[in-house]
Amino acid sequence: MAIITQASFATALRDETAPVPHGLAAWNGEPSPRRFAVYRNNVAASLRQALAERYPATERIVGAEFFAAMAGVYVAKHPPRSPVLLSYGTDFAEFLAGFEPVQELAYLPDVARLEAARGNAYHAADAAPLAAALLAEIDARYLEEAMLLPHPSLCVLRSPHPVVTIWEMNAGRADAQPIMEWRGEDVLVVRPRMTVEVHRLGAGGAAFFTTLVQGRPLGDAACAATAEADDFDLTAHLALMLASGAFTAIRL
Repeated sequence: MAIITQASFATALRDETAPVPHGLAAWNGEPSPRRFAVYRNNVAASLRQALAERYPATERIVGAEFFAAMAGVYVAKHPPRSPVLLSYGTDFAEFLAGFEPVQELAYLPDVARLEAARGNAYHAADAAPLAAALLAEIDARYLEEAMLLPHPSLCVLRSPHPVVTIWEMNAGRADAQPIMEWRGEDVLVVRPRMTVEVHRLGAGGAAFFTTLVQGRPLGDAACAATAEADDFDLTAHLALMLASGAFTAIRL
């Protein structure tokens, strides 16, 4: 009986047309639709606000009013699985990809993925970044065999859209202006210390970092990057690898 009551209570919270769950009564023993409606509205409003706080650039792109309505649709279909709202909306980008009213904004799901990655990085476990001196101590003959342990906050995203540029213009990082050259951008998200960092990657950079995250050695990562982009700059990406704090340990 308790399980049925909980299920009906959760269903009624998401469905505005549902009646007050059986067994839920006011002080006089009678159902109170108005009181339950207030509770239902408060829950929905809290979840919509949680999405808005996690996806501020996405909200700015579509506008606060439209975002609230869109978030309402998401909330009705995707109830929270945890009492911790920090993780709520993890699959919001996938929802946007299938949400018909925003299909013309093909880049919107990737902007949401970038914002989700930033949120995940912010709450990831702390870890000391790899010291450049440790890499320098490795004999050059064995450097290609070195494998790196990724930082817990590390995330590599790839997009056929200028996702970093769009995010920057809607997150107060850059002035809004027309994008004259529309091309894909790859991004590295990491929080080596207290601040989440977003790094736009050069040609082959995503393949390079993704290969390293998969636990494969530096030599394989360089080959994967070069196979994808003839102009891959290994020196620049090694420098970014160390400066960004994207990895925490090294082993042969």
